[in-house]
Amino acid sequence: MTIQNSEFSFNSQPMDTNRQFEQIIATCRDLFAKKLKDYGAAWRIMRPTSVTDQIFIKANRIRSIETKGETMVDEGIRSEFIGIVNYGIIALIQLELGYAEADDMSPEVALAKYDEYATKALNLMKAKNHDYDEAWRSMRISSYTDLILMKIYRTKQIESNEGQTLVSEGVDANYMDMINYSVFGLIKIDFGE
Repeated sequence: MTIQNSEFSFNSQPMDTNRQFEQIIATCRDLFAKKLKDYGAAWRIMRPTSVTDQIFIKANRIRSIETKGETMVDEGIRSEFIGIVNYGIIALIQLELGYAEADDMSPEVALAKYDEYATKALNLMKAKNHDYDEAWRSMRISSYTDLILMKIYRTKQIESNEGQTLVSEGVDANYMDMINYSVFGLIKIDFGE
């Protein structure tokens, strides 16, 4: 999957989920690439637990905005879902490589890892869509928020258990679900119901 350009046109024809997913990821990737230019891969110093907490902050803000119906800061729900997608991918990179003591990753490598995990998220979404017949389209955006928060709490518990689970999926599966629920929210925001 090539997801390097976030410019696309909307038309009145319904788009298939795979293409919508790719366009949302392209938007997220574009912001990720711009932040790499501004900050480098400074996130490499973050331990996975810190990335989980960063995702929590973003999901909690979405829920707060949904509940209160207004924002005091000039960024809405959409930007927070984008942040969850990007931090979810960062979390997966950190799980794979471990955290570093400094920015030790070139933008090219960071973007290649981004694309690797974005493709994995797309493939997971395709498999689940096959099994669940796109049930997510009938859900409310606020339900995605609650599911993301639940996945965060599950992840924190697994982290507290030093990564050990008895019967449950691991932290990586929870991050993948957080990414996909965020993409679903963004599809509904950008493309409508």
